[in-house]
Amino acid sequence: MDARLNFFTNPTGAKFIKSLMALGKELKALPLPAATQELVALRVSQINGCAVCIDMHTKDAVAAGETAVRLNLVAAWREAKVYTEAERAALALAEEGTRVADGAGGVPDEIWAKAADHYDEEQLAALVMLISFMNLANRANIITQQPAGDYVAGQFH
Repeated sequence: MDARLNFFTNPTGAKFIKSLMALGKELKALPLPAATQELVALRVSQINGCAVCIDMHTKDAVAAGETAVRLNLVAAWREAKVYTEAERAALALAEEGTRVADGAGGVPDEIWAKAADHYDEEQLAALVMLISFMNLANRANIITQQPAGDYVAGQFH
């Protein structure tokens, strides 16, 4: 499968992707555990069906020491015993923040409150930005049918 558009060779796409990659680096530096960041990025990408981001975040998580069990169970995190309560709160926020069109009123207060029980304001801001960023990246990749499978861990860091 070939992409509809190559972000790296298209002048407008290159400008966009350069900014997007810089923003991604900034997110990695925010005060949120790396494992949580990768789990959230993976779950958002699963919901949106973004194969290239699933490929990227799975490989980056493995390179950072994440286990296959935890990665394989992200799609069914509610039934899995391998996540902390803080990670569960982050995954719930990620799902609600990604599926905003599915529920009237946006993210429910109880989901936000659970996240706030585990993360301070800086970390909550990081979660909101990460979820929003992943939705943006997923949509750009899906619209242009970016192919998955060739990513090498750390390639864009």
